[in-house]
Amino acid sequence: MKPRLILALALLSASATGWAQSATLPDWERLTPQQREALIAPVRDRWNDAAPPQRERMLQHGQRWQSMTPEQRELARRGRHRFENMSPEQREQARALFAQMRQLGPAQRDELRARWEKMTPEQRQEWLKANPAKDLPPPKR
Repeated sequence: MKPRLILALALLSASATGWAQSATLPDWERLTPQQREALIAPVRDRWNDAAPPQRERMLQHGQRWQSMTPEQRELARRGRHRFENMSPEQREQARALFAQMRQLGPAQRDELRARWEKMTPEQRQEWLKANPAKDLPPPKR
């Protein structure tokens, strides 16, 4: 389960138990130790169950999230929501495009995006066969 989803579920369950009755939830510093533990425990369990490469990704994701602006975080949330609402076929297309675009510079990404939008469904299927989604390489900066 994603850490943000875990946090959201924990907050929802907390409101049901009565400690989040107010319209706004307190800052982290004002949470009780028990409330903090309720939020952290699922992430700790996920970390402990993860293999070293997955732990590295989790840490990198957390660091990247911390470096994002509020606007970038909102865009990321919207993208995640859009992805969750895709069909399995659309998700596979998105994964393949994302993996390919991570290897390209900005101008090349724009070119691929423009080509993709002009492709017919058959052309897209051919492109996907030639460029299947695979393990994601490090992003090109």
